[in-house]
Amino acid sequence: MSRVRWWILALIFFATTINYLDRIVFSVLIPVIRQQLHISDREYGFVNGAFQFAYTVGFLFMGKFIDRYGTRIGYAVSIVWWSLAALMHATARSAFSLGVWRGLLGLGESGNFPAAIKGVAEWFPLKDRALATGIFNAGTNVASMIGPPVFAWMLHDMGLDWRTCFLVTGGAGFLWLVFWLGEYKLPGKHPGVNREELSHIHGDTPSGMSEKEFGWRAALRYRETWGFALAKFFTDPVWWFYLYWLPPYLYDVRKFDLKEIGWALPVVYLMADFGSVGGGWVAGYWIRRGWEPGRARKAAMLICACMMPIASMAALAKSPILAVALVSLATSAHQGMSANLYTTISDVFPKRAVASVVGIGGCAGGIGGTIFSAVLPGIVVESFGYTPVILTMGVFHLTGLFLLHKLMGRLRPVTIPS
Repeated sequence: MSRVRWWILALIFFATTINYLDRIVFSVLIPVIRQQLHISDREYGFVNGAFQFAYTVGFLFMGKFIDRYGTRIGYAVSIVWWSLAALMHATARSAFSLGVWRGLLGLGESGNFPAAIKGVAEWFPLKDRALATGIFNAGTNVASMIGPPVFAWMLHDMGLDWRTCFLVTGGAGFLWLVFWLGEYKLPGKHPGVNREELSHIHGDTPSGMSEKEFGWRAALRYRETWGFALAKFFTDPVWWFYLYWLPPYLYDVRKFDLKEIGWALPVVYLMADFGSVGGGWVAGYWIRRGWEPGRARKAAMLICACMMPIASMAALAKSPILAVALVSLATSAHQGMSANLYTTISDVFPKRAVASVVGIGGCAGGIGGTIFSAVLPGIVVESFGYTPVILTMGVFHLTGLFLLHKLMGRLRPVTIPS
């Protein structure tokens, strides 16, 4: 059997890694940037809010665009857009100009996950999709592991300006684009895919999964779409909060310097990698053992959601090491749940609708992120500190899973009218 699908997955993994490198460089370097540009905590929250708002709006349009023009073109347009916006960060001279470029970055980056999930649905059978999603989603954590020490090394050891970091991460997207355009095709049209691999890819696709045109307006008529969207609304803000606020939290509250942040963040996101891949593997293992896909996905998500209240105790931990360990548990559990949550869409909806429905869920997650991880934390942290925010985040995943269970039911394929 040929193994082209794994090479395609590797490309999606690297795109996701670049996506997050462009995203996290700002939060990692904020101790330096805010000194030069005189950015307050409240302004920092609003700059992140600009990214989050644009990311939220972009999800709807990018999801529809990718479903209409295909994964190959949709992903290419997305990465060109966000790479150009990342490069322009180097020209920022104030919080306002940073907010403009962060907003444009968010619009482009909103195409990553709809394209990635659609690519997995096109190239992997149902039983392997959670694992494949967990693997490419681990790119978010790899970026968060390698980014902080590399950025610290560039600033402290090489003596480079923080603007150079944006030029490096922005340029990486154009290198990826060369490989993507040369390699990505649908399985049935790819010259490297033999008959055995093609049969494996399509072997367990439910016969009722119609491939007729099915956009996000049609998707909104289904309660399953709302279940996914509400789950994203409550779970995404937790990830965004740690992505945005963990570096300044470690710097301001735990008194880490930039080099110490450079080792702490890789530990946090290494554990998130284990959660991302492990959460997908566990669900796939149970499916291969005979469990219904819906039952396997929900069981894996329940385990992850139950870890979050424990992880929120990081806010009360006296030891900085224990706090980092508990935050690591939070990121690991979130990624394990996220890998399965994304996969519910390809379980339930036809492939032609996957990017649109993921776009709707991403939009809901972006709204939650704007409210709970960008704007409000900036106000609450400035007035009351980090503790109330971190403790509140501990119940969000259980809330999201409860709503998903009520609205998506047993995660059976939806019936599309002819």
